[in-house]
Amino acid sequence: MEILARRSGSKRFGPYLGKIKGGAVILDEPGALPDGTVVRLEPVEEAEASHGGESLAQMLRRLSGIAKGLPPDLARNHDHYLHGLPEK
Repeated sequence: MEILARRSGSKRFGPYLGKIKGGAVILDEPGALPDGTVVRLEPVEEAEASHGGESLAQMLRRLSGIAKGLPPDLARNHDHYLHGLPEK
């Protein structure tokens, strides 16, 4: 079960994983969402929910350095390149 949640006044969404137990959703990360958070539930296949035991940091580390042809100041000026804001 994947849960997409948004806090009031926030545009941040995060997928949270959990399972149904006794008719209630039990999140894999207890305390990840405060009481009263509105959520949308979407069942997912077990294979989709599994990351093979990898942490987020480990998954991101595999992607590190694979992008080619990016500007050298992308980290500093990403808002300029994405949204046209003035360079820093």
